[in-house]
Amino acid sequence: MVKSTTIDAFFKRKIIEDQKHKESDATPSSILSESLVVEPPKKIQRVELEKIDIASLERDPGKRPPIWSYPLNQQDEIRRAYINWGPYQVKHENYPSSGSKKHARHFCSSWFELFPSWLEYSPSIDATFCLSCYLFSKPNGRVELSAFVLGGFKNWKKVNNGDNCAFLRHVGKNPNSFHRIAVKACNDLMNASQHIGTFIEKQSFEQVEINRLRLQVSIDVVRWLAFQGCAFRGRDESEKSLNRGNFHQLIKLLASYNDKVASVVQENAPSNASYTSPEIQKEILYIFSNKVRKEICQEIGNSKFCIIVDEARDESKREQMALVLRYVDKEGCICERFFGVIHVRDTMALTLKEAIFSTLSQHNLAIHNIRGQGYDGASNMRGEWNGLQALICHECPYAYYIHCLAHRLQLALVAASREVASVHQFFSNLVFIINIVTASSKRNDELKEAQAIEIATKIANGELETGRGLNQIGTLKRAGDTRWGSHLDSISSLLKMFNATCVVLSNIAADGGSYSQRGDANFALNQLLSFGFVFTLHLMKDIMEITHHLCMALQRKSQDILNGMHLVSSTTKLLKNFRDSGWNDFLVKVKLFCEQHQIDIPDMNAQYIARRGRSRGHHDEISVEHYYRVDIFIATIDYQLQELHSRFNDHTVELLVLSTALDPRNGFMLFKIDDICKLAEKFYPNDFMEQELVRLRIELQHFELDIPNHPELQELSGIHELCQGLVKTRKSVMYPLIDRLIRLVLTLPVSTATTERLVLKNESSPISLKAFMLDTNLSASISSFDKQRGSSFAIYEMINKAWNLLIVID
Repeated sequence: MVKSTTIDAFFKRKIIEDQKHKESDATPSSILSESLVVEPPKKIQRVELEKIDIASLERDPGKRPPIWSYPLNQQDEIRRAYINWGPYQVKHENYPSSGSKKHARHFCSSWFELFPSWLEYSPSIDATFCLSCYLFSKPNGRVELSAFVLGGFKNWKKVNNGDNCAFLRHVGKNPNSFHRIAVKACNDLMNASQHIGTFIEKQSFEQVEINRLRLQVSIDVVRWLAFQGCAFRGRDESEKSLNRGNFHQLIKLLASYNDKVASVVQENAPSNASYTSPEIQKEILYIFSNKVRKEICQEIGNSKFCIIVDEARDESKREQMALVLRYVDKEGCICERFFGVIHVRDTMALTLKEAIFSTLSQHNLAIHNIRGQGYDGASNMRGEWNGLQALICHECPYAYYIHCLAHRLQLALVAASREVASVHQFFSNLVFIINIVTASSKRNDELKEAQAIEIATKIANGELETGRGLNQIGTLKRAGDTRWGSHLDSISSLLKMFNATCVVLSNIAADGGSYSQRGDANFALNQLLSFGFVFTLHLMKDIMEITHHLCMALQRKSQDILNGMHLVSSTTKLLKNFRDSGWNDFLVKVKLFCEQHQIDIPDMNAQYIARRGRSRGHHDEISVEHYYRVDIFIATIDYQLQELHSRFNDHTVELLVLSTALDPRNGFMLFKIDDICKLAEKFYPNDFMEQELVRLRIELQHFELDIPNHPELQELSGIHELCQGLVKTRKSVMYPLIDRLIRLVLTLPVSTATTERLVLKNESSPISLKAFMLDTNLSASISSFDKQRGSSFAIYEMINKAWNLLIVID
């Protein structure tokens, strides 16, 4: 039989012969060189996946990106965060309508109660979504699911349609529908026993208990450090370090008192154990803070609330703001709850507003329920037109800005006066002078000695009277942002010890130990003996003495709002009188002081020349008197008046005065039905319908005859006690509209300084929280400011929540 021939047979021998011919022609050296030639590896660009900050995830389903667009290794963590938050269910009183005018339809908040576990609403695009399907959707998913995952569903006429309801059809009757599978996937993700790590590592019961004990120690340490406001991390956390930081050192302390704990932690723990890792510390903090915030949100519910914000830079010069929510709980008690520290890229009003609204929306707190605003003295947070206050009022017209009566008004007035350049330079020089004179105990002794000599001389000349408590020797006082009235005390102490201060500065300038000390003292002395410094020193003293009485009155615990508003009016009138008719007397006083201390007085009729690097031939066409009177005297007072007006404008004053009609003190002496009805009608029209306003007047008529004679509602000290008393006696059920109005008034931040106390607490910590914490950790340490709520959490509940995270991280 003839062997079949293929086409390869015609080419194969030739190819082999060609290869042999090439090999015979090649020299050994060439073969070796070819074998050693190594192609350089191709450069593959490394893709760095940026870690997503969980706290910054978008909650609005109409704005958030698809789940598959996040890094693959972080998708489960993001899913857990959304599941813990729950569906985004913003409850509005009125939703936008769509369709024709005759058959206009809109979303209904009652649908949330029918589908509480997955239904979401996006206020930005007026559409509904499914949280479960979103979390486990894929790029090439089913077309019918795209409405509830990507574009949003808004065909409202198909909702209340019996068995053909769009929401019911989305859930599906088949147990294998995509929605039901997604819901099961969510449950499996949050169930530690179903996690793949549990199946791979089938640990014994004893090993599980050991691991849970390690985790319990970490939870207890984290909670203690958070409650005490201590830093977690150390500068050197290596095993050889003598101080590994508070977290590790506290674990070591606990282990020294408990042999069972000592046998499972630190060097007795497996090398791959992660129970002390920074990630676990952060996750435990996150569990605490998330639970606290969740309870706060549940407590607020759909009630009205107020936002209180304070902004400050931390030690790393990063801008951040503390957010506090003020509301009235079911028992009628005023609650101020720290809600978190928010990092912002700058303090522009629009940036702050977006950060605040984003934080509130992440926790399903309706923006339209804001009924008050309170801020610190920063101008970017109080701008009437272009500031944060105006931006929020534009979207929430009934979010009234109320100046906290306990806020440091004098500091805000000082900040306003520093808008004048000469006043700003004065305060800088004032701090500089006081720091030099009080820099050491020796200089303080010299200051007291100079005072004693001066007092003895004046007594001998009959210029001072003698007696018990008179002519005491003191020291210069520094101005501090944490001490109310300290600026006035600082200025007054310098005026009182002016001569003694000059003596000390002269001694340092002549006999200082170094050239820097002599130079600084000489500069400080020249500033102190200048007419401009003395002029501003007396001006600020006179202004602060006028405003000091108002500042102190507004800071009293037993605040009388009506009398406080009268003090605002009288303070404004005194400042205007000082501005319009006080110049001549003031100038005479300053000149007399300068003559007594041999300070050169400029010619007030001469032309004023500004020292701003101008040519010598150029002169300002104003006199020296015009400069001091207009550019400093009048300008400084005008800034004070502007500050008082921005904080206590006519609208705000009217709101506060009308609210005093509900004050129960002195047997409801200020109770006026007309004022209370005007308060509800003018300032809260969105909270009372027309028919309710009519019912409110009838309720007030019964209230006036009933409540003042009730034995349990007498001798009340304020509106807050009235609110609690109405709840306690169940009168709030009989007078629901009055109870609603009282709660709205109490929501206003009339008397609070919570954000200031939070900032001061962080600053006064021996080792600042911010020194070794990221922004997420600092915001997560909410339990350090809400100890009562954080300490009530059961340790076993915390262990179970952290156990899921530990399995995932391991």
